[in-house]
Amino acid sequence: MDRPIKERYDHLLEILHSEKFLKMKGLGKEVPFYICPYDPKENMEMLKLADQLRDTLAADFGIEVLTVNLYDLSLEILRDRGILDRILEEESNYSKGELKELLQGVLDPEAHIIPAISNRMKQTQFDILFITGVGEVFPYIRSHNVLNNLQSAAKAHPTVMFFPGEYKQSLEEGASLDLFDKLHDDRYYRAFNIYHAQ
Repeated sequence: MDRPIKERYDHLLEILHSEKFLKMKGLGKEVPFYICPYDPKENMEMLKLADQLRDTLAADFGIEVLTVNLYDLSLEILRDRGILDRILEEESNYSKGELKELLQGVLDPEAHIIPAISNRMKQTQFDILFITGVGEVFPYIRSHNVLNNLQSAAKAHPTVMFFPGEYKQSLEEGASLDLFDKLHDDRYYRAFNIYHAQ
């Protein structure tokens, strides 16, 4: 995470096109989930890096990446349910708590987000799933909830979540997704830090 973006890009490209990664070797019984943590200040650069990785993997290696941006997906769900315009028009009438509760209900990972991701997965041939837009949907959608619910739907392909913050793992404290390097309450232990992959 502290290395220059170019070095991280080179590492990621090497890992993502390797047979070990694509065939999900060496995972034991764990799900093929990887976290790609980054400094939240690098959000725009990392979104570009994810797009560049997707394009290079397709052009140079014939590896197809399905990218799901949680923010774009959320807008699509709200639009499809016919409530996006109403929420935008009435937003000023809601307190922050009411708006958060409304969006958490409508964008519940188990009931709405994962079925929408699964639908995209069924409609596309792909080798790797990228999840982006994690910071943009906070606090309505929490990354650990997405990962927990995605376990049943995305075992057939490796999944990489681009995460604006730290993914801390230790034997004493377990693992946590620390969004924006500040929020320390999202426990998730089944993913691997992609920078530790070889």
